[in-house]
Amino acid sequence: MIVGFIGSGNMAAAMARGWARAERNSPTEMLFTDSGSGRATALAKEVGGRAVQGNDDLVRQSDFVILAVKPASLETVAKELPAPRAVLSLLGATPLEKLVSEFPDSTVIRLMPNLGVEVNRGVICMAEPEGIDQEIVTESKQLLESIARVHELPDESMDVATAVMGCSPAYFAVVAEALRSAGTHGGLGADVAIRLVSESLAGTAELLKHRTPFEIQTAVASPGGSTEAGLEALAAAGGADAFRAAYEASIARMRGD
Repeated sequence: MIVGFIGSGNMAAAMARGWARAERNSPTEMLFTDSGSGRATALAKEVGGRAVQGNDDLVRQSDFVILAVKPASLETVAKELPAPRAVLSLLGATPLEKLVSEFPDSTVIRLMPNLGVEVNRGVICMAEPEGIDQEIVTESKQLLESIARVHELPDESMDVATAVMGCSPAYFAVVAEALRSAGTHGGLGADVAIRLVSESLAGTAELLKHRTPFEIQTAVASPGGSTEAGLEALAAAGGADAFRAAYEASIARMRGD
């Protein structure tokens, strides 16, 4: 199964790296193009794929086309292409209806991955695929599930999902950097501090599969203890409100507000 990437930016690269390290259901070959940046050649070399000269050539050779261009380039790119067998769009804030109108003769699937796909621990939201080739949907899920957990959502929920799972790795990284910096200032080596933080984040992620956020906070924060003091300081500084504000800002940007 050949997967072609139109666009070789950060998310395309993350998916390609994930498939390069996947132990099952990975593409037999990955093809790449870019708009002249040279990223396609570099990425192809990194993951053992192949850079091709043009998007039309890529489409003709690919079973699945990953559309990873800027949303503003959608119409221009679509007009230049022969009809792909299947288009898997990574374009943010671009409804399925719009995508289908640009690729009327293709099976179109709208996706939103997060950066965890790079290490085969990603989350991918898929707009509920209705009335399209179910064989292609099944094949797509098999590919995607080798690098992520796939969640089907109504198309109208995809922007909210993007703000929650697509943007959040960057927010978690802000938390990790703040704690790494504090730990380093307190005397820990930087490598030790970030390792402690990352392992704690991983453990908390696993706990969240079994406990609610409130239960975890209660279990860690003994009355009168250091965690309770820390939580009080976070509340006073508007910690939770800051993350809610980040979500609202992301949604507003996607909706053009």
